[in-house]
Amino acid sequence: MLEKKSRKLSYYLRHCQKPLYIDPVGGWAEVAVMLEALKIGRAELDEIVATDEKQRYLYDPTGTKIRAQQGHSIPGVELDMERPEPPEFLYHGTADRFLPAILAEGLKPMSRQWVHISSDVDTAVMVGKRHGDPVILKIRARALAEAGYALYRSGNGVWQTRFVPAAYMEVLE
Repeated sequence: MLEKKSRKLSYYLRHCQKPLYIDPVGGWAEVAVMLEALKIGRAELDEIVATDEKQRYLYDPTGTKIRAQQGHSIPGVELDMERPEPPEFLYHGTADRFLPAILAEGLKPMSRQWVHISSDVDTAVMVGKRHGDPVILKIRARALAEAGYALYRSGNGVWQTRFVPAAYMEVLE
């Protein structure tokens, strides 16, 4: 039951444009509005937030607003993210069927606003498995940043950028 509600919450906070539940500045939605839309109580919402394995959701300091930490497809949503120096390497998990296009054109956000990149191989494998047989790309993140590509990190540790040229990645065997 809560898994279905969590999926619906994710949709409302990341993709739903009509009605637009979130304020594009910061991506925040009123908790009261989400409770009504999901037809749940605050205790259930708290449980969804606390038990989400990817830590997708975040309350504001007052506890009256909630947002998704990444993955928005709604145009114009801008989140506050930190921009630390990236590690030497980051990883991206994808399905093998997408590999030829990625190697030819680079990593693009597709229907989202950002390319999501993982800090470790295990997480990248988990992400890649969602779409088919996983392939892991090793990204030269520090070199990418030094070349002028901005890399950000969301509150739950997911690295994000607008684009990764193919020259900055290799397939892990």
